[in-house]
Amino acid sequence: MKRRDFITLFGGAAAAWPMLARAQQPQTMAVIGYLGTASPTTGVPIMAALRQHLAEAGYVEGRNVAIDSHWVEGQYDRLPALAAEMVRRQVAVIIATGGTAGALAAKAATTTIPIVFSVTDDPVALGLVASLARPGGNATGVTFLLAELGAKQFGLLREMVPAARRIGLLVNPDNTTSKAQTSDVVTAASAVGATIDVVRASDSREIEAAFAALVRDGVDALLVGTDPFLYSRRVQLATLAARHAIPAIYPVRENAEVGGLMSYGTSLTEVYRHVGSYTVRILKGAKPADLPVVRSTKFELVINLPTARALGLDVSPMLLARADEVIE
Repeated sequence: MKRRDFITLFGGAAAAWPMLARAQQPQTMAVIGYLGTASPTTGVPIMAALRQHLAEAGYVEGRNVAIDSHWVEGQYDRLPALAAEMVRRQVAVIIATGGTAGALAAKAATTTIPIVFSVTDDPVALGLVASLARPGGNATGVTFLLAELGAKQFGLLREMVPAARRIGLLVNPDNTTSKAQTSDVVTAASAVGATIDVVRASDSREIEAAFAALVRDGVDALLVGTDPFLYSRRVQLATLAARHAIPAIYPVRENAEVGGLMSYGTSLTEVYRHVGSYTVRILKGAKPADLPVVRSTKFELVINLPTARALGLDVSPMLLARADEVIE
């Protein structure tokens, strides 16, 4: 080989080396921090929905995006430290779902990293955004005002059990929405001369104790409040309600699907869809300040007929006709 040909070959190879090296390096991987207030088990459908939306937009976990998920299982005091850790890692976006506590912890930890939340309260009143239409900061997401549905749920429960006069209300005292829920239900009950027995639980043993108190006090029915931890214990709640023959209404359809008598509230599937969509848009460069907060308006009434029959309840045709789904 002539010296000139060697130099040309060497020069071309040398020029190709950087490109080859770049091609062999892994793509930059965006890291999504996920703050979950419930448990990994109950979070399976949430994560599945999130991964689906990401994949449809070209973000495949392990290839060009990573999800750093943390679940506090109702221990809300762990959220600030986890949010701070995500800020130290400089994640691309923080997702905080399952109620108010996670969103507030994320917002307190950073004013720069984008946050996508789902909350059951007014995000303006919470200080998460300046307004629903123009969030104006680093946070946006979905509000599904389950905490405001107590009066409606109370009315539906009374339609199911017309003779009910003493009704239990189960709330998680660690949840900031519990006071608002309690006030809403008590006001509705007072208007028709019914009595509300409030019981509180923030772990599984306290749920057992709460049901023991409800049985001892002779309640006629039960309304289960909106709370991520109580959602994560939906099988336990349905089992105890069946064991003690207490008709109960819950905030989301997943409760009825595991044997709860009935549910009325926002579609969580719809909420997860909006959260996933906003996460994708932020990864593509959108600013939370420019993404209006979505107010979920899809509400579902689900009735579990086998549970009603087991409780000896005769569901009125009018109530069945209004149900979005009747589980046979």
